[in-house]
Amino acid sequence: MQSLLVSRALPDAVMEALRAEFEVTLRPTTQPMSEDEAATALAAYDAVLPTLGDGFTAAAIGRVATPRCKILANFGVGYNHIDVGAAVAKGITVTNTPGAVTDATADIAMTLILMAARRAGEGERLVRSGEWTGWHPVQMLGLHIGGKTVGIVGMGRIGKAIARRCQAGFGMDVVFHNRSQVADVGVPARQLGSLAEVMAVADVVVIAVPGSVDTHHMINAEALAVMQSHAYLVNISRGDVVDEVALIAALAAGQIAGAGLDVYEQEPHVPDGLLALDNVVLLPHLGTNAEEVRSLMGMMAVDNLLAFFGGDEVPNKV
Repeated sequence: MQSLLVSRALPDAVMEALRAEFEVTLRPTTQPMSEDEAATALAAYDAVLPTLGDGFTAAAIGRVATPRCKILANFGVGYNHIDVGAAVAKGITVTNTPGAVTDATADIAMTLILMAARRAGEGERLVRSGEWTGWHPVQMLGLHIGGKTVGIVGMGRIGKAIARRCQAGFGMDVVFHNRSQVADVGVPARQLGSLAEVMAVADVVVIAVPGSVDTHHMINAEALAVMQSHAYLVNISRGDVVDEVALIAALAAGQIAGAGLDVYEQEPHVPDGLLALDNVVLLPHLGTNAEEVRSLMGMMAVDNLLAFFGGDEVPNKV
C-alpha cells in the first residue's frame, strides 16, 4: 500500500476513500505547508495530496535529489503553489481537480457582484451596529446590475459560467478579454481587443484568470485608471492578480465605486487599507465552500491517484 500525505483534512467521505486505498498521514493543522515541509514530504511519501498555498516551489523541489513522491494530486483547480516544471523535471506528475469548482466559484462571483453593487456588506454592518434609523428614499443607493455591462477577464470554464449567469439571469451585456480567441461562450458575448477596452466599458469587471507569473498584478493602477467611476471590480481568481496597493488607492479616492474580493495577495492576511474601507466586500476565500463541491473535488483527486498508481491514464494531469 502506497504512503500518502494529505496536507489538510478533507471531507469525511474523501478521507475514508483515501484510507481504503493508501497508508494515509494527515497533517494536524489547517495552515499551508512550508517549503521545508514540502521538501521533507517529497522524500518521505509515495504521493502527496496538497492544496492552496502549500509550498511546492522550485526551491523546495530542488532540495530533494531523488524524490520518493511520484505524484502531487492537487486538491483544487489552481496550482500556482506548485512549480510544475520543477516537479516534472524530477519525475513527479502533477494533477488538479478542474470542472468540480466551476459553478460554485461562479456563484461566489455573482454573490460578490450583488453584494458590492447593492452595498449589502455595508448595509449588514449598519444594521448590526444598531445605528440604522429606518428606510428612506435615498439611503445607501447602489448600482442596479440588470441590463448593465459585465466585463469578464479570463473566459475559461469559470468565466463562461459567470457569463451565463450574468446574461441569462440579469440581462447583462457580456464583454470579455482572453489571451486566445474564444469561439463560443454559450451566451451572446463580445471579445474585445485588449484588457483596457474591457475595463473601460464595463459597469462590473470580474477577474477569472489563473494565477501565474503572466497574470501577476495584471490588474494594476493603469488598468484601474480606465474604469468608470461608478464601476465595480470583483476578483475570484487569485489574490496576486490584483495589485492590492493600487486597488486600495482607487477605492479610497473614489476612482471606482467599489470592489468584491474572495482572494488576497498574502492570504490569510488582509491589508488594513482594505479592512478600513466600506466600499469593498471581503469574503474568506469561499469560492468552493459547499460540501458537495469539496467532496467532488476530493474524489477527483482520489481518481487521479488511483489512475496513476494503477498504471492508467491520469484524468486531470496538468
